[in-house]
Amino acid sequence: MNVLAQADPILDPNIEPEIWWFALSPLLVLVGGALTLMLIGALTPKWPKGLYALASAMVAGAAGTLAIFNWDDISDNGPTTLVAGALAFDTFAMWSTVTICAAVILVSMLTDEFIRNTPNDGPEVYSLYLVAATGGIVMASANDLIVLFLGLETLSLALYVLAASNRRSDASAESGLKYFILGGFASSLFLYGIALVYGATGSTNIGEMVNAVAVRLDGDNDALALAGIALLIVGLGFKVAAAPFHIWVPDVYQGAPSPVTAFMASAGKVAAFGAIIRVLVSGLPAYRDDWQPIIWVLALLSLVVGSFLAVVQTNVKRMLAYSSVSHAGFLLVGVEAAAHFAGEAYPGMGISSVQLYLLFYSVLVIGSFGVVAVVVGDDDASLDRFKGLAKRKPLVAIAFTIFLLAQAGVPFTTGFIAKFGVIQAAVEVDSYAIAIIAMVTAVVAAFLYLRIMVSMWLHDEDEKAPAVRVPFAAGLAIGAAALFSVVFGIFPSWFIDWSDAITLVR
Repeated sequence: MNVLAQADPILDPNIEPEIWWFALSPLLVLVGGALTLMLIGALTPKWPKGLYALASAMVAGAAGTLAIFNWDDISDNGPTTLVAGALAFDTFAMWSTVTICAAVILVSMLTDEFIRNTPNDGPEVYSLYLVAATGGIVMASANDLIVLFLGLETLSLALYVLAASNRRSDASAESGLKYFILGGFASSLFLYGIALVYGATGSTNIGEMVNAVAVRLDGDNDALALAGIALLIVGLGFKVAAAPFHIWVPDVYQGAPSPVTAFMASAGKVAAFGAIIRVLVSGLPAYRDDWQPIIWVLALLSLVVGSFLAVVQTNVKRMLAYSSVSHAGFLLVGVEAAAHFAGEAYPGMGISSVQLYLLFYSVLVIGSFGVVAVVVGDDDASLDRFKGLAKRKPLVAIAFTIFLLAQAGVPFTTGFIAKFGVIQAAVEVDSYAIAIIAMVTAVVAAFLYLRIMVSMWLHDEDEKAPAVRVPFAAGLAIGAAALFSVVFGIFPSWFIDWSDAITLVR
């Protein structure tokens, strides 16, 4: 079925927009799966163990598979827009869809045993994963700022509830409240930025915005647009956990249930960076000389703050939280590289390197927090809890070591491929300073990962530490993530070729 038979009509109040259902099928499957899971779960007795997680993973798998089919259609016919220009239908959107769906599959497997025999054991958490995934995909696919905001709020509201979902933990409730308050503040700034950009350009549609600013605006509207861009960057900077907008990250990551933290760190970043590229690189290329230095500074701050503050932490979840800030810095290095080609026919390596990084990092961070969930459960994730883990559970320690080495960027892991890609993109555009800073901070951050590995492999086992039990589904997810990180770190060509084919609708 050819879903690209003709271009979408421009929105006309007297003409209903044509809707290509197959092109929208990944979103429809996720929404339908979330609603069906909630409805049937509420009307039927408690399902057998593991069935809620299996249903969630199957829905996400079906959506990801449909996205791959859509990728083939786009490759054959070229990118376009859907629903009268509201959504972009391009390989960039499909890559983000597949990455987010993969995150839902892995996190669902981790969550199964984590919430079993607790008040949260039911379909609600899994439905929220699917709803959040829907919002994230809309963010990465949005071709209109209002649609992007709707996706952002759908994702954010689901994550607020998920962060506070552990009703037995005061820390979880606190993390949800902090995330809600600070996230609401960031969303309001983002919405105000949309209003200012609309006032300057006369449209919230990204394609029409490009046309409006192509001839450059007059003085007053130009200042209005720049103020709006600044607010948009602040709002999105919060969502990607870039310094100095990262203040929510350590407390929220520490207090939220570990599987939820894994989902925030993976799917949340994919959605937020998708939105940054849509808004800045695709929608505001005429202002790249204005917003590119801001991205450069945010990348610098994120790299330095994330790396140096991570090494002084004693809680593993807080270590990984500050590590995620550092990874956001690496991703911003790729965005900064993409800025040099914004609006030009040749896209450069920036966008493809960011998307490749997001895929590889999502698997790594889910595996890392999966190990944390298995080892400490709901308890405090202090570094002492990981002492002697290699003697208690050698396979778990090996998997965690793979994840830590990959996050450090050690060769023959996906983390090395990801970091090499964004640094190569920076070198391509002669951004040598930020590339060197990124490499130096990677060395600093390596000390953080070394501390955890030393605790696992060289310290004596704590006799008072509770036994570590690895549930089948969680063990399968962790093992799959570790295998992925090694295999595609050694043989990455397939994913590199796939990422090189990423296109943005213009």
